Amino acid sequence: MAAEPITGSLRTAGNLFSFGLDTVVALPRRPFQVREFLQQAWFIASVTILPTALVSIPFGAVIALQLGTLTRQLGAQSFTGAASVLAVVREASPIVTALLIAGAAGSAICADLGSRKIREELDAMQVLGIDPIQRLVVPRVVACMLIGLLLNGLVSVVGVSGGYFFNVIIQGGTPGAYLASFTALAQLPDLWSAEIKAVIFGFIAAIVASYKGMNAGGGPKGVGDAVNQSVVITFMLLFFVNFIVTAIYFQVVPAKGS
Repeated sequence: MAAEPITGSLRTAGNLFSFGLDTVVALPRRPFQVREFLQQAWFIASVTILPTALVSIPFGAVIALQLGTLTRQLGAQSFTGAASVLAVVREASPIVTALLIAGAAGSAICADLGSRKIREELDAMQVLGIDPIQRLVVPRVVACMLIGLLLNGLVSVVGVSGGYFFNVIIQGGTPGAYLASFTALAQLPDLWSAEIKAVIFGFIAAIVASYKGMNAGGGPKGVGDAVNQSVVITFMLLFFVNFIVTAIYFQVVPAKGS
């Protein structure tokens, strides 16, 4: 009896991985659903832009306040801007982007596909010879990846601006020193790493949401349970993948000045 939950979890993980591979294989297939992609991209952007901008402000503020206090204690106030920019661009931006995409866009994708599943629309598409993955999943996955890439830049700008405001205005820091130290620790690969993370996180959020939605059952309650499960699973995977990508990045790209 104890082995049944473990076997079920392994089977679910394997099915999710297989679903992701099927989606990757279907990405280059034609015809690509351009209209569906544009609709999903616009929807995802409309439900995530404002919350992402509002969440990134306190993120940048907390980082700036913490680092400002720490650098003052260490007598290294001139590095406050560099450390804040590095923390926001390298870690905070992709994490905030991923959480908002998983929470807002991922839940909507899961609910949409789940409702189609319980209305047997997906089965009808398969009977007609239409691949639901190519028709419905691929446009949503590409849209999440694109919007994640763009939102990461927005979070970086808003987070750095918020950190500047709170460090200079609230803590009385020097504007010139804050701006001049931007390039002291940060480097261009840090930005590329954050953008790659955002794309990967968008892919994972869309895959998990699509998988749980297309395998929902049990009526409306089953769809609600699938939405909750997709958000929780996505959050867990995002933090795990973030650790892996960050560890690989530090092994490949040396720190500036080392």
